[in-house]
Amino acid sequence: MATLYTHQGENIQKTWLLMGAFLVLVVAVGYAVSWYMQTPVILYGAIIFALLMNVGSYWFSDKIVLSMTGAREATRAEFPELWNVVENLSITAGLPMPKVYVVDDLAPNAFATGRDPEHAVVATTTGLLQMLDRSELEGVMAHELSHIGNRDMLVMTVAVVLAGFLAMLADFFMRAVMYGGSDRQKSPIFLVLAIVGIILVPIAAQLIQLAISRKREYLADASGALLTRYPEGLASALEKISGYGRPMQRASHATAHLFIADPYGSGEKSMSQKIGGLFQTHPPAGERIKILREMK
Repeated sequence: MATLYTHQGENIQKTWLLMGAFLVLVVAVGYAVSWYMQTPVILYGAIIFALLMNVGSYWFSDKIVLSMTGAREATRAEFPELWNVVENLSITAGLPMPKVYVVDDLAPNAFATGRDPEHAVVATTTGLLQMLDRSELEGVMAHELSHIGNRDMLVMTVAVVLAGFLAMLADFFMRAVMYGGSDRQKSPIFLVLAIVGIILVPIAAQLIQLAISRKREYLADASGALLTRYPEGLASALEKISGYGRPMQRASHATAHLFIADPYGSGEKSMSQKIGGLFQTHPPAGERIKILREMK
């Protein structure tokens, strides 16, 4: 049976694997560009860059995510019910109370971030607070606290930063190929390899995000329901959230997998979702609701 701490060790290992994969990819791209430009400085810079980004993604990823989503810290005076819900559920779950943030957005959604339970953050949109009743809000916050207890948010948040930097590397690689001054740019073999690299690096960034299995959402749903002892609260919340339809104002492919529901809503799909279910960051809302309502 799922618990608040199921797969905790697995998620920590997955984080280190992601950081290791990022290091290898950056060094490989740096070596290729260094060879192409005929200067070893680029390779050394790539190694330093990869190490700094790994350290930064671990220690500062939560701040980066909060900045990307436009979240602001919530006070008890301004959001008393939200504070009370998070505080009570944290005590029940045996977790330190996370910092509480809100995003000024009418689209209902929520996410958790941070490197460990002692440095965790839960955030919700103002639209979600307006739309849900207390039992539904408890269901959503229990889901997010489950991510914290399960260390999901560590690997999820690191993936945001590393995937973003891989996309930047792809752009740098493309510019090096297009505007490089080396005679090697005339080499058809390198040109083919460069084009393949430009295509594959963004795909690798997407796969890093998809390495965070959609099973984590099912697990967090189950753990949240166990925490509140009321699966209908979360089921009803997911029903309202998925029925809203419109995207968040600052929806981003980089942070989409952090949220309890797709920030692009049901009305506007990301390109990956149009391609098919293989690249979806969230399981279907209807399936999640069905499972919750079948829980005893």
